[in-house]
Amino acid sequence: MSPTKQKILLLLLSGLAFGYSYTPHRQLRILRGISQEWKKIDEKKLQQEIRMLYQNKWVEKKENPDGSYTILLTDKGKLRVLTYHFQEMKLERKNWDGKWRVVLFDIPEKLKQGREILRDKLKQLGFHKLQESIFIFPYECQNEIEFIIEFFNLRKYVRIGILEKIDNELYLKKIFNFV
Repeated sequence: MSPTKQKILLLLLSGLAFGYSYTPHRQLRILRGISQEWKKIDEKKLQQEIRMLYQNKWVEKKENPDGSYTILLTDKGKLRVLTYHFQEMKLERKNWDGKWRVVLFDIPEKLKQGREILRDKLKQLGFHKLQESIFIFPYECQNEIEFIIEFFNLRKYVRIGILEKIDNELYLKKIFNFV
């Protein structure tokens, strides 16, 4: 997939992210990012890539009551974007707020593949394994973890929590290079 096509799909998906944003600050951040990225796309290339998106059935056009049109991601397009986003996902490591993010899961054997992918992705993102199905991370990561859970349809098997204190904090601070 070309970089321009990836960018178009991600920008369309960011509209969805905007709708799910809980805070005005988060919405503003998304809008700024969308605006900057749209400006970087060559207009001729944009038209060519949008045509290809229609041909691949990744987007569809919907006419609005006022005569304008809205471009929507199809389910096929969403899957393509989510797969790309999942592969490229990274967590920001800003200033630590002193809280620990914990992901706990009890995923049944019939969903073993999803469990292993979740475990591998958490390790790749920098989480530390406390136990076989308990991982910890010191930075904000709620949205990314929610994304992974939804992507693999594991919502009812995964819990996310925030701890202010844990008994082995000194050990964890060493692991995450805080001491």
